[in-house]
Parts: sequence; C-alpha cells; structure tokens
Amino acid sequence: MTSEDYNKHILPVSDKIFRFSLRLLSSEAGAKDATQDVLMKLWNMKAKLSAVTNVEAYAMTMTKNLCYDVLKSKHHKTLELVHNSYSETDSGLGSQIEARDEVDLVKKFIDALPDQQRAIIQLRDVEQFSNKEIEEIMGMNSTSVRVALSRARKKIMNELKKTSAYGLQ
Repeated sequence: MTSEDYNKHILPVSDKIFRFSLRLLSSEAGAKDATQDVLMKLWNMKAKLSAVTNVEAYAMTMTKNLCYDVLKSKHHKTLELVHNSYSETDSGLGSQIEARDEVDLVKKFIDALPDQQRAIIQLRDVEQFSNKEIEEIMGMNSTSVRVALSRARKKIMNELKKTSAYGLQ
C-alpha cells in the first residue's frame, strides 16, 4: 500500500475509529489516543495492508483490541472523563434540551452494557457496519452477533421503558 492508498483508504476511516474508541473507552482523551495509535500502527504496516481484503474491518478490529487492552490496563483507571459542553440557542431551547437529555440517557444505557454488546451496538447502529463486517471485526459467528445485538437492544428498550414509566408517575 502506498502513501496515497493509505490517505485514500485509511484516513477516511479515522472518524469511525474515533467514535468506536469513544464508545468503548468513554473518554474523549482516551479515544483520541487510541485513534492515533491505530492510525500509526496502520501507517507502520502499510506495506503489508495490500494483503488485507477489508482494510476498514481490519482497522476496526485493531481498534477494538487496543481499546480492550486499555480497559484492562491500570492506565485506564486514571483517565479523566471529559464531558462535552453544549452551546444553546434561544430558539427551541426546551426541545433541544429535551432531545439532548434523551440522547444522553440512551448513551448512558449503552455505556452500561457489557463490553461486547456495547461494541456491537456501536458498530451496527451507530457506525452502520453490516453483520458480516461485525463478525469479522469481533471474531464472532453470525448467530452470536445477532444474539448480542438483540440482547443489547432489548436491555436499552427495557431501561427506556422503565425511565418513561417512572416519569409518568
């Protein structure tokens, strides 16, 4: 793979790598570091990447493995969680706040999922990878991917129902 091929095929995937890292690590700083590490590893092995059939899936697998390593390390325990500050406008402020709260709630429920389910729901529902690509990235068979995705979605829906039922009382 040449430098031009790297720029054409790898750099466009960097946003997906970052979002996936952010979902797994729950830290913007950690996600930036992980993204940079994956991009550097891919750059260093660019000569070998021509043998890889799906470079995007390969990059996401590297990201998953790196993030799991970070989560297992002591370094992760010291990472500072960074919260985005939102800029508000006067028009539709109430609905914007309500929508943001709902999104934050769903993010919280996703973050509470087991690592594997959290990774799969991020890859499928956020990054829009196909089940086949997720199988390759996660190293799982198709049934396991479908079951984990179904369980994750069911947990999130149950938590949303509990929250909305609580709000109605």
